[in-house]
Amino acid sequence: MSYCVNPNCPNPENLAYSERCQSCGSRLLLRSRYRIVKALGQGGFGATFLASDEALPGEPSCVIKQLRPSGTAPHVLKMARELFEREAVTLGNIGNHPQVPRLLDYFEEREQFYLVQEYISGSTIQQEVKHTGVFTEAGVKQFLSEILPLLQYIHERKVIHRDIKPANIIRRAQDSRLVLIDFGAVTNQVRQAVVNQSEHTALTAYAIGTPGFAPPEQMAMRPVYASDIYALGITCIYLLTSKSPKDLDYNPTTGEIMWEHHVHVSNHLADVLRKMLEVSVRNRYQTAEEVLRALELEPYLESLSKSLVSQPSGGVKERTVHRLEDSGIYSSSPSGVSGMSVAQVAAAIRARRAKIAEAAGVTYAGETRRRMLTTKSTTLASSCGSSQGQKAQAMRQLDSQNLIAAYLKGRRDFALHNLNLLNLQGANLSETNFHSSQLQRVNLQGANLHNSDFGRASLNRANLRDSNLTKAYLNNADLEGADLRGADLSYAYLQNANLRGANLCGANLTGAKISEEQLAQAKTNWMTVRPNGRRGLL
Repeated sequence: MSYCVNPNCPNPENLAYSERCQSCGSRLLLRSRYRIVKALGQGGFGATFLASDEALPGEPSCVIKQLRPSGTAPHVLKMARELFEREAVTLGNIGNHPQVPRLLDYFEEREQFYLVQEYISGSTIQQEVKHTGVFTEAGVKQFLSEILPLLQYIHERKVIHRDIKPANIIRRAQDSRLVLIDFGAVTNQVRQAVVNQSEHTALTAYAIGTPGFAPPEQMAMRPVYASDIYALGITCIYLLTSKSPKDLDYNPTTGEIMWEHHVHVSNHLADVLRKMLEVSVRNRYQTAEEVLRALELEPYLESLSKSLVSQPSGGVKERTVHRLEDSGIYSSSPSGVSGMSVAQVAAAIRARRAKIAEAAGVTYAGETRRRMLTTKSTTLASSCGSSQGQKAQAMRQLDSQNLIAAYLKGRRDFALHNLNLLNLQGANLSETNFHSSQLQRVNLQGANLHNSDFGRASLNRANLRDSNLTKAYLNNADLEGADLRGADLSYAYLQNANLRGANLCGANLTGAKISEEQLAQAKTNWMTVRPNGRRGLL
């Protein structure tokens, strides 16, 4: 079909490859190359169309935005032109970021302005929630981990989007990555002064963002970078509840949105969302980097909360000790982990990371680790510091049936076990402690191993094909020759893991903690998703 873009056309639909509109006589081929296929949407200042580029082989799809002001007053037309020109400059300035549609063309024809952008095939996250239901807490964390770096990139280029909302974020069909669209309301400067009433223009009425998603300072024409943080926080509430801001109550005294009784999330994520949604700009996160920093410790804090409060003994606490020991912060408290609050441990982790960064790549000394180990219990010393022969002798054995039965009864600690050659295909063993266990040639194909601890475990030649290893802890694990084809390793902790000869073809490593040196030892292909979320050879 050929679609007419004349705003006054009574019947814009025409036969394919028609040269002129049968209703109004307008030419249907823009700039002698772009044929409009259908309308996608319309806003206060423009309409968006799906088009094909007949000047290129294969006539690829693209998106065309047409300037279409809702009024004809000179100041409205002037502001609309400024917005369109600003969007073109902004898209060109942002460049070829993989999560922003590329600007392909920008032109004026018959006193109308057009932007031509890359077509992003997929569904918005608003459509996603309507079709498949609300996000889990893990889903929201993953969403934030993908959007926040993009927001940081945009803000570093002195751009405020001003219209972040579920309808403006598309999950691209080809690689499931999130793409931020609609930069029509962007501003490329932070407004510091209050706009006087006499200076209000069409921008005040149309281009301040979407009510409910835009924070108070943006509605008052004083947007800052933190305004996008607020809108992103409201978007997270929508993902968790499927409720738009108009469906939620507000505190009439403070103006705060009342969302907490609608969601069931961890205290830590709730704290992050509260700060993202602070009505006062001064009390809100100022940058996307701050939010990322606040979320970075989430997997550790979740484990610590269970080990220090709800589960004072057993596998989870022992697993936490292993993780902290491997991070080099176990002895931050004289009384060990049990004597530390979650906040103290979080501070210790931050301090340790800062120290590592300051050391400019100097690795953690083995002598320091030995000194820490001498202050711990005999059990911990035997599991982490004794010889391989003593460890093998102390290991207990389980067959597949007994292990699964024990898991179903609530057991989660299988540290220091000999599980070599077991057939655990398709098993659900999420959040389980396998620290320092022997799992050579074990069959875990298709198994759910989410957030499980394989620190220092031997997974030599293990079958982990298509397994779920999201957020798994694999520090110092031996994965030599392991089959990880199609495995989901997103946000897994793989530092110091031995990946020599491991098969990572088609594996998802989005957000994983892993070095290029490690990846160079493994087998990858064009279907492997790199830590930055892009597909390709590593």
